[in-house]
Amino acid sequence: MLLPQEIIKQKRNGGSLTEAAIQQFVRGLTDQSFSEGQTAALAMAIYLNGMSTAETVALTRAMQHSGAVMNWTNMLDGPVVDKHSTGGVGDKVSLMLAPMIAACGAYVPMIAGRGLGHTGGTIDKLEAIPGYQCQQPLDKIQQLVKQQGCVIVSQSGELAPADRRLYLIRDVTATVESIPLITASILSKKLAAGLQALTMDVKIGSGAIMKNVADASALAKSIVNTAKGAGVPTQALLTDMNQTLGATAGNALEILETLDYLTGKYRESRLHQVTLELGASMLQLGGLFNDKASAIAALEQSLTSGKAAEIFSKMVAAQGGPADLLEKPELYLAKAKVVLDIKAPVAGYLNKADTTAIGMAVVRLGGGRAHPDQVINMAVGFSDVKALGAKVAAGDLLARVHADTAEAAEHANAEYLAALSIEATAVTIDPIIHLVID
Repeated sequence: MLLPQEIIKQKRNGGSLTEAAIQQFVRGLTDQSFSEGQTAALAMAIYLNGMSTAETVALTRAMQHSGAVMNWTNMLDGPVVDKHSTGGVGDKVSLMLAPMIAACGAYVPMIAGRGLGHTGGTIDKLEAIPGYQCQQPLDKIQQLVKQQGCVIVSQSGELAPADRRLYLIRDVTATVESIPLITASILSKKLAAGLQALTMDVKIGSGAIMKNVADASALAKSIVNTAKGAGVPTQALLTDMNQTLGATAGNALEILETLDYLTGKYRESRLHQVTLELGASMLQLGGLFNDKASAIAALEQSLTSGKAAEIFSKMVAAQGGPADLLEKPELYLAKAKVVLDIKAPVAGYLNKADTTAIGMAVVRLGGGRAHPDQVINMAVGFSDVKALGAKVAAGDLLARVHADTAEAAEHANAEYLAALSIEATAVTIDPIIHLVID
C-alpha cells in the first residue's frame, strides 16, 4: 500500500494512478486517513494533469461504492432512468420531466442538488412547497419510486459520502472546474441510485459553467465515456443557456411555472422543446421506445392526458406537501411584497443576455445563497421573461421583478436592464439544442 504522499507525487508528476491507488484515496476520504491538505494536493494535481478515462471510471466506481448503492432487482417492471443538468438560470426541467417519464413507464429516483453560485437548485425550488420533505431514507425512496414512479430528493448521507468530503475541499481550493472530478462527482451519486440509463443536460453559454461548445463537449464526452465504462448507457445533450430557460427565475415562481406547464395553462416553447428532447433520450436509452418520434409522442400524451400532472401531485403529497397544490397554488406558494414591471428603455430587438448576471440578481434579491447558511426567500425572482429574438417598442414589458422592498426591486430592475442588449438589427438566436453526444 502506498503512502498518501506517494499517490500525490505520482499524479503531480503526470503519471496515471492505478485502480488500487484510487480506491485507497477514496477510502482515505471516508476514514480520514487522507488529511484535508493531502486531499487538496491530490485534487490540484488532478486539476493540473487530468485523468484518463480508465482513471476517471475507477474514481467514479470507488466513490459510488463508498456508501450504500440502491438495488432495484425484482422490484420494478420498467427501466430505472434519470437525467442530470449542469445547471443554469430558470432550469426547472427536472420538476416536470420526472413525472412525465414515470407516466411513460420508466422509474426515476432523482437525487437533486441545491443552488450553486448563480444557478438555481431543484431542491431549493421544491422547498418552496410548504411541507415538502426533500430528505428521505433510502427505504422510503425505494418505496415511493415503486408506488408512484418517481421521487425527487436531496442527496442522502448514505450515498457516495466520499464525494461530499471531496467536493467541500474542492470548493475552497479552486479545483471545482476539473473535468475528471466533475465527472466522478456527478456520476458517483447517480450510479449509487442504481440507474440503468442516464441522460446528461450539459448547458452552454452566458449562464452556464461551460461557456463554449468546446469546453461543454469535453465535459459531455468525459461523462458519457465514464458512465459507459461503468456499465450505464448514457447520452449527453448540449443545450443553450444564453438566456433564462422558460419565463421565470426564482423558486416559488418556477414551481408555479412547473404547475402551469404540467396542467397545460402555459408552456414556453424553448422549455417545452428541451424537456421533450431530454425525455425522449431517457426513454430511448431505457429501451421503452426505438425512435425519438414515438418517445416524444408518449411524452406529449403524458401531458395531454393529465397523467404527468397527477403523478407530480401524488409525489408532492407523498413527500409531505399539500395534496391540492395543483388546484390551489395561490394558497401555498410565497408571494413577493413588491412586483415591478421591467420596461424596455428603447425600441429594437432583444439580441443578447448576460444570464449569469440575471442569476446573480436573483441571488441578491434573496432567492439564492451568498453564504452556505443563508435562508432563501422563496418569493423573489423574475417572471414574464421575454425571450431573446423578440422585437420590442420602448416601454414594452421585458420581465417582472418580485422583491421584498421597493428599493430591492429598483436595484434588480437596473441589474436586469444592464444584462440585456437591445439593438436595432436582429441577430440569429442560438437553438436550444446545440449538439448530441453518444
